[in-house]
Amino acid sequence: MTAATMHTHETDEAARDVPAASRPGDDRAARFIDVRGLEKTFAGDGAPVHALRGLDLVVPEGSFLGVMGQSGSGKSTFLAMLGGLSHPSAGSIAVDSIDLYALPGEKLADFRREYLGFVFQSFNLVPYLTALENVTLPLAVKRMPAAEKRARALDVLERVGLADRGGHLPGKLSGGEQERVAIARALVNQPPLILADEPTGALDSETTGEIMDLFADLHHEGNTIVMVTHNPEIQRYFDRTIVLRDGRLACELPACASDTPV
Repeated sequence: MTAATMHTHETDEAARDVPAASRPGDDRAARFIDVRGLEKTFAGDGAPVHALRGLDLVVPEGSFLGVMGQSGSGKSTFLAMLGGLSHPSAGSIAVDSIDLYALPGEKLADFRREYLGFVFQSFNLVPYLTALENVTLPLAVKRMPAAEKRARALDVLERVGLADRGGHLPGKLSGGEQERVAIARALVNQPPLILADEPTGALDSETTGEIMDLFADLHHEGNTIVMVTHNPEIQRYFDRTIVLRDGRLACELPACASDTPV
């Protein structure tokens, strides 16, 4: 049984309206993320902007996928669409055999809450809430006792090495500590899929290594992670790295040409 299919009862509730998959369980794990013909076009000043152009991608469960490419290559657009935040102009995205954009709005929101953990470069922490309160936020809609929510949040703060910093406001934390809080917040719902957008972009090299070691631990525990980055130095942490260019899948490292811009 895959980690995703072992996920919480709430996840099953979120996907209840989605037709049951007919594929065997091992194939579901092999095609945990299934992207087909993905396109995204934005209206520009006088001309449309083609952010993604027919992207096809399959990601097995438990992968640590790096997504690289120059600015404007479509990396962040792809991550937003994978996270159910931006409808495609064409094509489809399925996660654990759930067709994301076939879900009605409320069910798509349920899917994001139960299946996904987001980690952002800018941390996106609420400045007037403590680290513990920020981590507890995703549990606000959960039907569980407040003491259980607090205990779960404390547990993930300990997991990221911040057991003694839960009472601090974000402004009293270092950049690396704020990123750890953001990771803890992404983990508190125990999601099968973690999406990270440039999580080390604002950190120094030593702190970057610490954060990437934390992501590596999460990967080794079986989590599926998709990370967008500009930093070629962290590519060694990924078990697979794709390079986007002009909204298309240009190549996959290490098979890319030596002059491929990343």
